[in-house]
Amino acid sequence: MPYEIPYKSFCWALGTTSFRTKNFNKSIEEQLALLDEFWLLPEYQEVNWLRNKETQTRYYDFMKDKGFVVGSAKNKPKDAREKTSGLVDIGIIDENRKLTEAGRALLEISKSNDFSSDNFFQVPKDSFLYLRQLLKTYNNVDSSLVRPLIVLLYVLSKVDYLSLDEFTYLLPLCTSNEYTEQIIEGIQACRNHTASFDGIIINRLLEMDNYQSALNKFLTNEVSEELFCEIGLNRKSRNYDKPYLRLYDELYSVYVNHDNSRIPLIFSATKSFKNKKIGKLWRKYLFNTSSKKAIEKNSVACLKHTAFAGLSTESEYKTVFFKTMHLFKAKATLSDYLDLNRRYIRTTDIILFEDSIIKLDIIPKHFFNSVADELHNYAYTACDILFEDSELVEIADCLVINEDTVIAGVNTELGTNVATIGEARNVLEDNRYRRLQHLIDTKFTDEIIVTLLEYFESRNDAGIKSMVTENADIPTIFEYVLGILWYKISERQGKILDYMKLSLDADLLPKTHAAGGEADIVYEYPETEYYPAHTLLLEATLADNTNQRRMEMEPVSRHLGRHLIRTGNLNSYCVFATTYLDINVIADFRGRKNMPFYDTQDYTKSVDGMKIVPLQTSELITVIMLGLHYNELYRIFNNAFDADNPPHQWYDLNIKKPLTSKE
Repeated sequence: MPYEIPYKSFCWALGTTSFRTKNFNKSIEEQLALLDEFWLLPEYQEVNWLRNKETQTRYYDFMKDKGFVVGSAKNKPKDAREKTSGLVDIGIIDENRKLTEAGRALLEISKSNDFSSDNFFQVPKDSFLYLRQLLKTYNNVDSSLVRPLIVLLYVLSKVDYLSLDEFTYLLPLCTSNEYTEQIIEGIQACRNHTASFDGIIINRLLEMDNYQSALNKFLTNEVSEELFCEIGLNRKSRNYDKPYLRLYDELYSVYVNHDNSRIPLIFSATKSFKNKKIGKLWRKYLFNTSSKKAIEKNSVACLKHTAFAGLSTESEYKTVFFKTMHLFKAKATLSDYLDLNRRYIRTTDIILFEDSIIKLDIIPKHFFNSVADELHNYAYTACDILFEDSELVEIADCLVINEDTVIAGVNTELGTNVATIGEARNVLEDNRYRRLQHLIDTKFTDEIIVTLLEYFESRNDAGIKSMVTENADIPTIFEYVLGILWYKISERQGKILDYMKLSLDADLLPKTHAAGGEADIVYEYPETEYYPAHTLLLEATLADNTNQRRMEMEPVSRHLGRHLIRTGNLNSYCVFATTYLDINVIADFRGRKNMPFYDTQDYTKSVDGMKIVPLQTSELITVIMLGLHYNELYRIFNNAFDADNPPHQWYDLNIKKPLTSKE
């Protein structure tokens, strides 16, 4: 049936909750490549996407044939639209799902596999493109326009940082200049303990005419399932709001009629919502325990003191119920949007999400703070160059780089006295390593790395991603964890952020690109009393059995051979790390000790042998547990290389045993 009171959006969001893809950067790049290939097929040269379910279905099948999606969607056209709609929003494809100028620029970066930093902010090329696109991206919220990233930059310029809850529940409510100023005041009031998140959200909702109409209708009508479907203002199916009647009745029995025997039924009623987050919010609000048995045993003791206590009239009760219902519906919606908002904003690599605090990295902070007020003038407008590969100044006149302003800001914040942007970047590099030390101390302790290595062995991929990041695939995370581990083994000496041939985000966590990167971690060691100056190539793989032999034997020796020929330092060698070592891989690597390697472009250049040391994660765990350092490992590896045991005995006798005994 049609409803008189319309749903109206109260917040902005980036992307769509139907597209919660992992490996976010990689997935976007792969999607662009797929769309580019799809539209080049002769049969699609003259067809459109819009209102063409046949084409949308064929694109879904195309994605499936290419391995981008698995299973079989019930509604293929809808799934194809959802997989691509977020890319339309940020302007890298148009509504017809054709690559825009900006999208083609991003695809070219991906194809070239060159993500180096070539901009003032010192972020990767793709991140700089995402930054420019998100500065232009706008939402339509209840017929008003808002550019989320510009709003975030403006709010950060006023409050310096956001907690994760502020980012989740308050920032997306900034949908107009008036509301943004209210939210900034609200954030400061919450920090001073003179306001609450819940109060701000409720006040924001009740300023909207549809919520006012819904409350009035609720107060003046007899409650029923139909009434809840009307005043619930559900964005999708309003039938989802039918279970509120049962909860309403049970709460009324307890708080207005004072029938405490109904308390356990309140708990049961909260379990009936289709949106489980809403039920959880109600239970957390009403009860001090999540145990149904405890509530049945001593129900009164399990009730919290809430706004429902002390109500005497039906009107008072209805008002509290309405506010609480819509507060939790809004918080569930905002919580749903958190993941996507964070994923899109993270693509810019100018925002740090560190220890549940959201703030700008140092150079972006002082640049955008200097232009925040002027840039905010664009925050509630459309952008007619969204699809173009735009320069910053084309997006907003105020986005002109002023190095002196940034240098002054860096000096003020860090207490330095640098005079040039080059000197500032050196200082910031030191600050980056300080952040790395904190990251290792909190997120990659020895115990956590041992757990991660065990997860790699058992292929607990979900556990790995939950502990590290969802924006990288498992092989990339394995290489990253190996790099962090080796940095610790090396007593945190050396430029590990340079040595890891990986793309890292602003929080120094790995991200995977469609093209893939080098497989190596190239660790540089200066001469010490324990070893000569040399380079260590760390190769990481999760391949096993036949795949390991096919995929790794040739690349590992090729990488090391080329490095030895290029540098001429025959002290350099390779450690091949994996969760499982195939015996023939060990045999091959041992054979390389006496096997020449030639430059395929110039046969006069070669090396007579190569040192490759295979190492299982089980032994890496031993290294951690025993607290071994690189100078000890170097000696063990050197002795193992010189040993003459046959391959089937060599690893146990020359790697495992010495590591355990510390001989």
